[in-house]
Formats: sequence, structure tokens, C-alpha cells
Amino acid sequence: MNPAIILASSSPFRQSILEKLQLPFSSFAPAIDETPQAQETPEQLVRRLSEEKAKTAQQHFSHGLAIGSDQVAVFQQQILGKPHNKENAVRQLSRFSGQRVEFLTGLCVYDIASGKFRSHVVPFSVHFRTLTAQQIDYYCEVEQPYQCAGSFKCEGLGIALFEKLQGDDPNTLIGLPLIQLTEMLLDFGVDVLSQQ
Repeated sequence: MNPAIILASSSPFRQSILEKLQLPFSSFAPAIDETPQAQETPEQLVRRLSEEKAKTAQQHFSHGLAIGSDQVAVFQQQILGKPHNKENAVRQLSRFSGQRVEFLTGLCVYDIASGKFRSHVVPFSVHFRTLTAQQIDYYCEVEQPYQCAGSFKCEGLGIALFEKLQGDDPNTLIGLPLIQLTEMLLDFGVDVLSQQ
């Protein structure tokens, strides 16, 4: 019998992605400080935050495998935050026009009972097409991607902003790399293709 799976995220997008594996799971919203530390690289940041999120599961559950994930967008060596409003989203998307943006997703699987964990950082690149100011304004009005790193929702109309996507797993861009996750779950004895 597989251990309980716990998703340390309140994101409906991550929950929807995890449902693809057809594993029953619980979820909760991890309360952690996501402020970057001094001299922390984007890779170090997402790895640390995904581990911290997964480990907060021990405050709510006594056993099970907790999954933590965190993502940042990086453009010209700079971490991009969520825009929070239309003005900032337009500014971000205008900078991205014709450019490449890299997304780094930290992923951690944590065994609450033993304290054992595995973590990994999965890269994914997005190449933006050359966009007009009118296209950017229209996109922001329609989807209002103000709580999304990078100012877009690739699972919606945001896909039209791109010329090319590069990476091993398109789920990574939405925030939960399933190919890497299934490999990590195997380390804990969970085979999603043999759920017994």
C-alpha cells in the first residue's frame, strides 16, 4: 500500500497537474517566508523554498510523502516576481518581447516519518514572440495574470505569447514537473504505474 501523498500547495494549477498521476492526495497551504536570502542564486532559492514547503507538512500530518514545489522566472540574471497589477505585467511582457525567459522549478519529496527527502531543480525556457503594445495590453486585460511569475498563464491564452518552449516536461512551466516527480516518488517506493 502506498504512503499518503500530501501536496504542500494551495495552487489549483499544481493540484490539477498532480491529479494526472491518479494518486489520491491531500493538500494544504504551507506558510513560509519566501524572501530570498543574501547571495542566494535562483537555483538555491527554489530548492530551499521547495524543501521548506514540503517539510511544513510535519506540522499537519504525522506520516506520508509531502511534495513541495517553488518556481521563479529569471530574465537577464534577474529573478522576476509576480507583477501584482496590470502596469507591472505590461512592463514585464514588454521586456520579454522577442526574448528568452528561464523558469526554474524546485521540487522536493519529503518522508514525514523518517525525515528523508530528495530535491531537484528543473529548468524550462520560454521564447517569446515579438509582441506589439496592443497585443500585450489585450492579453493583460483578458487573462489578468497578475499573480503569475512572468505575467502569463501558459495553460490559457498565454500560450499565444510564445514562439517556442524548451524543456523536458511542459508541466514544469505550470509549476509541478511530473516526470521528475515520478522518478523521485520511485525512490520512496511509489510507482505511479503500479499503485498497489
